[in-house]
Amino acid sequence: MAVTDLSPLSLRRAPARRGVQLLAGLALYGASMAMLTRAHLGLDPWDVLHEGLTKITGLSFGTVTAIASVFVLLVWIPLRQRPGIGTVANVVVIAVTVDAVRAVLPDQHVLVWQILLLVGGVVLNALATAVYVGTRLGPGPRDGLMTGLHARTGWSVRLVRTGIEVLVLAAGWLLGGTVGVGTVLYALSIGPLTQALLPLVTWRTGAHQQEQH
Repeated sequence: MAVTDLSPLSLRRAPARRGVQLLAGLALYGASMAMLTRAHLGLDPWDVLHEGLTKITGLSFGTVTAIASVFVLLVWIPLRQRPGIGTVANVVVIAVTVDAVRAVLPDQHVLVWQILLLVGGVVLNALATAVYVGTRLGPGPRDGLMTGLHARTGWSVRLVRTGIEVLVLAAGWLLGGTVGVGTVLYALSIGPLTQALLPLVTWRTGAHQQEQH
């Protein structure tokens, strides 16, 4: 299986097209997060950890999320990861999109709609991750951890992403975070889905992948 190159690519190469792809991916990611929160069938692993930390620290959810992001960025150092415009945009665009979608998407309490939101949210999350990481403009803190481990170890994106999600989930559960069926589905499927989608949307050195067919 060919390894997808996720190393940073100069912003000078197709900046407009890659910028649009970056913003679209981040907006879709924020929308997927909103869908998962409205489904009420379990938080994704990172938010299970964040919730657990809020219970033992007394800090707000947003504060804990920001602090966790800083610690994750520190792990980038030994992995030789560098932040990019995508890293900064990750924080801003996702936060705005989550609030906007949650404002128009009500909580769901009918099981059929909850399941549809859950499954749709997980699939959209994987697609969004592949789309914005594939611009190679700098991943978000948590996805940078994934791409850094992928690059340094040679392990597949599927293995790295799934391993991270499972470890984070276990830590969050031990700290008292809420776990549901949606959490398990996300942890086990996000890695394979992201790996399958990355080759379709990742920019190559010299040309976009569509120009190589």
